[in-house]
Amino acid sequence: MTDHDDTLDALREALTVSPDNVLLRRQVVKLLAQRGRHDEAERVLKEGLRDAPQSEALKLALAECFYAQGKYSESAVVVEELLSRMNPAPQARLLHARLLLRQGNLEQAGNAYREAIKQDPKLAEGELDQVLGGAEQDESEDQLPWDNDVDEEGRIRIRRDTGDEGLFIDVEKPDIDFNDVGGMEGLKDEIRIKIIEPMNHPEIYEAYGKKIGGGILMYGPPGCGKTHLARATAGQISAGFMPVGIHDVMDMYIGQSEQKLHGLFEGARNHTPCVLFFDEVDALGASRSDLRNSHARNTINQFLSELDGVKSSNDGVLVLAATNAPWHLDSAFRRPGRFDRIIFVPPPDQPSREAILTVLLKGKPTEGVEVGTLAKKTAGFSGADLKAVIDTAVEAKLRDAMASGRPTPLKTKDLIGAAKKIRPSTKEWFATAKNYALYSNEAGLYDDILDYLKLK
Repeated sequence: MTDHDDTLDALREALTVSPDNVLLRRQVVKLLAQRGRHDEAERVLKEGLRDAPQSEALKLALAECFYAQGKYSESAVVVEELLSRMNPAPQARLLHARLLLRQGNLEQAGNAYREAIKQDPKLAEGELDQVLGGAEQDESEDQLPWDNDVDEEGRIRIRRDTGDEGLFIDVEKPDIDFNDVGGMEGLKDEIRIKIIEPMNHPEIYEAYGKKIGGGILMYGPPGCGKTHLARATAGQISAGFMPVGIHDVMDMYIGQSEQKLHGLFEGARNHTPCVLFFDEVDALGASRSDLRNSHARNTINQFLSELDGVKSSNDGVLVLAATNAPWHLDSAFRRPGRFDRIIFVPPPDQPSREAILTVLLKGKPTEGVEVGTLAKKTAGFSGADLKAVIDTAVEAKLRDAMASGRPTPLKTKDLIGAAKKIRPSTKEWFATAKNYALYSNEAGLYDDILDYLKLK
């Protein structure tokens, strides 16, 4: 028996006496790994994690042990969990770089490697330096893969150097502003102080060290005007408006979703002031604890990095997002500097319903329609529901016209009759939201829902 084996046996015996000693357990694992006994090292680490399930040191050692055994998927799962924490260890980033390199994702592997050795230069390795590049990155390198231009149709074209067809995103110049949004005065005030006033009075905000930009998350039942409000916000400050849906980002190939997301933010940064609007953001930013797919978690981490402006300033980029299910959104999105203002967008109140109905009836044949009366009869209806009321009434009139051979105008009774056939779509949403507001509201996030439902 060698001296080395005597040392290992002594340490293992000591570990039976002090099983909660993490440093001792790591030393045992290190000696086992040096002897190529990785399966034993794995068992020792798992035993330790049963007693200390949150130990980052043991989890990192387990991820490295999995990697050494060729269990790359298992290693990736542990690494992703480590990287989701605040200030992950540089060794976790280095292992992440190795895993990404095995997947053939050179660009992301390079970013992870550079970040690791930026935190700890002693981790630099000659072989990885040759493949992925050293700590210093050419200033132009980050811009080489992307070409963000506005074409003749007013769209930002995001193109990869690989020669693919690229991704087209509309850059609108909205012709509406807050005057075209009925009601929602509280929401408008929030957006004014967060977005509009900084744009109009940058010197005041700079005096307080406040950056121009940031994020607002709007949540509420579907069809209540979140997208309309976002578009009106861009119009209010004469900014470009980039609407982004999940289909604009998600890609079946590993790493491409992150690249698209980076390209979208770069496009907005290159054309400030710009409102970058993410619809159904919960589909992009689902809670990482609910995800089994490391690819999806990578996309969320990229999203958070872009919001933080880690590599590029977000000054002048105004990020708005909408969701019908804020309870599915990763809590990391609500940290300061990200979506730190969360606004509840309820169904339109009576004055707002009157305004919406007036717009919807414009250009249609009517006779003495009492919009106020109809608004009273449609409490809880969303804007989309009100449109359905008008469409249902018009369809009934069309049937009558086809039967009689002559069209007749819409009247109040026609619209009220149509409203009785439409079930407000918001009821189902509030049934779900009520449960979260009552039983998962430790931070008071859903107090607005309780106020609206008069449950406080």
